[in-house]
Amino acid sequence: MESFPASKKADQTFSWAYRSAAEIVENVGKVIVGKNEAIRLAVIAVMSGGHLLIEDAPGVGKTMLARALARSLECSFKRIQFTPDMLPGDITGTTVYNQKSGDFEFRAGPVMAQIVLADEINRATPKVQSALLECMEERQISVDGITHPMPAPFHVLATQNPIEYEGTFPLPETQLDRFALRLSLGFPDPAGELTILENQRRHHPIEDLGPVIHAEDLVTLQTIVKEVFVDRLVSEYIVSISGATRKHPALYLGVSPRGSLALFRTAQAHALLSGRDYVLPDDVKALAVPVLAHRLVLDPSSAHKTGSREIISELITTIPVPGASGR
Repeated sequence: MESFPASKKADQTFSWAYRSAAEIVENVGKVIVGKNEAIRLAVIAVMSGGHLLIEDAPGVGKTMLARALARSLECSFKRIQFTPDMLPGDITGTTVYNQKSGDFEFRAGPVMAQIVLADEINRATPKVQSALLECMEERQISVDGITHPMPAPFHVLATQNPIEYEGTFPLPETQLDRFALRLSLGFPDPAGELTILENQRRHHPIEDLGPVIHAEDLVTLQTIVKEVFVDRLVSEYIVSISGATRKHPALYLGVSPRGSLALFRTAQAHALLSGRDYVLPDDVKALAVPVLAHRLVLDPSSAHKTGSREIISELITTIPVPGASGR
């Protein structure tokens, strides 16, 4: 149920944003069947201006989720298939000499798109993976000493198979920290898998998928997300969770301030997608695992044998939830 500000103009703005976000989720759901929560997380990542890491087994729809999201937003879309023999220039682009004009010209690589699908990102060497660091954080790339701005909006949707390790290079912590969210789709239930078979009897439903909003509208939506109210007590709650990871005995490395900011921003997007212009502690709790777990580094020497998801789940159940103060 919608709950927006009393001001008529603000009410219309937030109502449009809420409807647009809900329509994006519904539109992507026409292709990705029975995975509403995963779709919501993907949309939240984009609404918050962040990048998304989709980690799951082959054939569950990782690539299709990225394509469906790009079509729903009417954004330019490029797919990069990462392989061990790639070079950084294959991603960022190169400078070539034009014999007719006598000048050097920049030829942009596939990363110069509004939504970039980095497929099987962990199959590229660390040198190639590092080519994404600058563009993911600073929204620019530097080639031969010249800086080129990325288009707006700009989002990297990366996929990787967590099961197969042969011929792969694990993502370094610096790159994992640049992903706002990590999600898994998982296998569909029997009813959902039957629906998939029926929907793809003659052709794939992605072929019929149209846009919900334009790329310019997405930029506006991201601006509105930043206006969602966050009480100081909720901000302190976020900081408490991040701080607890830095002191946890089972962790070698806790959450960075970038992770705290990602949880802050995605909580704003979660609140808006839930029909509110203010963030509740429940928004933070709902996103703590997908936003923070992939940023943690376990201490191999620790006696605590537990996973990063379990640690975050433990913290949000033990750290006191603040009472919401009035606006």
